[in-house]
Amino acid sequence: MMNKYKKIYGVDISKDSFDVVDNEGNHDQYGNQAKGFSKFKKILDSESLVVMEATGYYHYSLAQFLSSSGISCSVVNPLSVKRFIQMKLDKVKTDKADAAAICAYAQFTDVSIYNPLNDTQAECLQLYSLLEHYEKKRTAIKNKLHGEETLGKPSKAVYHSLNRVLKVLKVEITLMEQRLVELVKQEHSLQVKLLKSIPGIGIKTALFLIVVTDGFSKFETASQLCSYAGITPTERRSGTSIRGRSRISKVGNKRLRHLLFMCSFSACKYNQACRCQYERIVTKGKSEKLALLAVSNKLLRQSFAIAKSGIPYDATYRSALKN
Repeated sequence: MMNKYKKIYGVDISKDSFDVVDNEGNHDQYGNQAKGFSKFKKILDSESLVVMEATGYYHYSLAQFLSSSGISCSVVNPLSVKRFIQMKLDKVKTDKADAAAICAYAQFTDVSIYNPLNDTQAECLQLYSLLEHYEKKRTAIKNKLHGEETLGKPSKAVYHSLNRVLKVLKVEITLMEQRLVELVKQEHSLQVKLLKSIPGIGIKTALFLIVVTDGFSKFETASQLCSYAGITPTERRSGTSIRGRSRISKVGNKRLRHLLFMCSFSACKYNQACRCQYERIVTKGKSEKLALLAVSNKLLRQSFAIAKSGIPYDATYRSALKN
């Protein structure tokens, strides 16, 4: 066992209930609401560790409740647990089995302890989630509109309806972005300014970085942050026969990874360190995508160094950008 806790509880949580299996194999089920949380808390103490997967909205209330009550809990990446289950060759798929797998995973892994979000952090994450939903919907409407236009004689009613929806989405996206900027600047206005000084980092990426890292306080090193984002290269090599391409792990924050990848295109043009890295990798015969992913990694390391040091980006100050 790799941790100090005497009792470990794996939790598989869904909309209405959550199953719990401890490291002795005991199983129970509770309601996913305040009454169920209180009942579960009665069997826990200071030597207990509760581990659950990040499951969209369902895990959030329980994690917040336990942390605020002084109970140690951890929210882990579902893909990490999935790979652990595959490694064990387990094929049983039930809520109880999933909870047992999470418990087993926690016994052999140094999981990080969940820090409860304050009201501002919680609202920022909700705003980002809603913005992402609206942006996906706007893209879908634009695609639908394009599809209708290719018919040659689109229905005027359909055409005007789609455009009305686009206008509403544009207004709502603007309002949500304004609220997000307002909240983040209340506590991290300097970091917003510092991150925007990095060529390639836009306001959306800067805000999201600050929100998910709590002003970069959740990570001690740039390497930890890169692992969290899932842009740490992994090597596929075994013996003399397997020589797979190096690729990113993808075990991390998908949204952050996507934002950084989008930023990498601009960084290759205007960020000197990123441009040099891109050209060096492409010159070696590597793919452009791999080079852009390396630039994403470089951007994140620059962001970490600059946010921690409080020094704006300076293309001539190379040492400040290395970590």
